[in-house]
Amino acid sequence: MNLGLEGRVALVMGASRGLGRASAAALAREGAQVAIASRSQEKLEEAAAEIGDAAMPFVADATDLDRLATLPGEVAEALGPIEVLVANAGGPPFGGALDHELDDWETAYRSLVLAPRVLAGAVVPGMRERGWGRIVNVGSTSTREPIPGLNLSNSHRMAAVGFLKTLAREVAADGITVNTVATGSFATERLADDTGSLQGAEEAARTNVPAGRLGNPDEYGDLVAFLCSERAAYITGTVIPIDGGLLHSAF
Repeated sequence: MNLGLEGRVALVMGASRGLGRASAAALAREGAQVAIASRSQEKLEEAAAEIGDAAMPFVADATDLDRLATLPGEVAEALGPIEVLVANAGGPPFGGALDHELDDWETAYRSLVLAPRVLAGAVVPGMRERGWGRIVNVGSTSTREPIPGLNLSNSHRMAAVGFLKTLAREVAADGITVNTVATGSFATERLADDTGSLQGAEEAARTNVPAGRLGNPDEYGDLVAFLCSERAAYITGTVIPIDGGLLHSAF
């Protein structure tokens, strides 16, 4: 299936590892020129070497809003105007509803809500002028069913979806789609970091996930690439789970 991404310019945040890297790699396989961004130059260079010539690294921290405001212009100067944006930030720390200080709340708000807002504000005007654009937010199943012990993620990812749903309705007639992918349990370094070992997470998935396994990051990347494609032009304003059947909710 030709996804119509050949020559498109994409910016993928949090692309040095995990689901961000998998998304960048999937877009590159479809012929897109991909700006990959994260806060680690070393890891970005490793990711770029793995993805290939289609990837160009840019150092940017999702909590540094001033840096995010300048990033799209740098990408446009190097590769051309951004036509695809994948908003992705690492999850905030574990904790219950009253476990975090306000500084933790503000950091989570910057990375999960304000970062997508700043990036969208920078790229949407150009997308509107060209009559084409794709924005995909890397979210969580916590926007459908809050996850115990992940209060900051539960709260701020819901706020991000509220913003993106509002945006989706405003730009749909301009040929721009805006969607969130609700992520379940995937075999990434972050999951290994959170659980102590990927083996433990895999064992838990055999019991807790109806599919009986963790997701493969490449499976996630393929969904992101499809949502960024010509073929997905009528899908917008949605939250799409990819979780091996983990969610209990019907909607």
